[in-house]
Amino acid sequence: MQKRFREKIGRIFAKLFIYVVLVLMYAPVIYITIFSFTDHKTTGIWNGFSIKNYINLFNPRNSYAIDIWDAALNTALVALASASIATILGTLGAIGIYYTRTKWVKNSLDFVTQIPVVNAEIVTAVSLCILFVITSAFLPRSFITLVIGHVVLSIPYVVMSVKPKLEQMDPSLYEAAMDLGATHTKALFKVIIPEVIPGILSGFLLAITLSLDDYVITVFTKPTTGGFNTISTYVDEVTKRAGLPAPLRAFTAILFVVILIAVVLMNARNSRVARKAIVKGD
Repeated sequence: MQKRFREKIGRIFAKLFIYVVLVLMYAPVIYITIFSFTDHKTTGIWNGFSIKNYINLFNPRNSYAIDIWDAALNTALVALASASIATILGTLGAIGIYYTRTKWVKNSLDFVTQIPVVNAEIVTAVSLCILFVITSAFLPRSFITLVIGHVVLSIPYVVMSVKPKLEQMDPSLYEAAMDLGATHTKALFKVIIPEVIPGILSGFLLAITLSLDDYVITVFTKPTTGGFNTISTYVDEVTKRAGLPAPLRAFTAILFVVILIAVVLMNARNSRVARKAIVKGD
């Protein structure tokens, strides 16, 4: 009897904890979304239903809209560039580590790769900032340094995404390809890469997510001239000057809805694939 009572209490607290976490996660976004439909300049004051913020967001003459879309474009360009480079380097790094035969070298490389993951991001950001100060004579802070910073941030996560797929792969495939006359390069692209494509895609998407979400490294490595901003740095700068702009509330709401739709579609697709696999298994 007491055991059942404890289990029931445990389930109640578990559900309560989940609900609290969900509220803390989504309440701010829902709050911003609600007040994106009122035209009052101050967030939290309801001035009647209006879509003026959405109209202003797509108004090419609105200064806030121009800055928001410029920052969004910069964010997307940095994310795509850094994720592409990090995926290539991280995949090659994971393959190199996997095929390293000297055990202590392999363990050392694994350890070094994991350091940036557990390390405080501010340490990496300050280190990169100091490096770019030293190299400022021939490599001033620019779009390139920002991409380099995001590549450094993302590579370890790509390595960690690709390595499990390598470990699941039949180790004799590469040797078999070599025995059949394939060159190292051909065996890499025809045998190894196709086997680890899911890990590569996961690493690429994770790298994009990390780049889109990053603030700390961006602040320390972005260009110091020209007013260059990503979404994260733009929000920080503009809220310090004038509070949260009304068009930015609309942009946040649109971004949230787009991501929500993407997640729903992805989950629906995964469910269909799982159902088809079950049907085939039967």
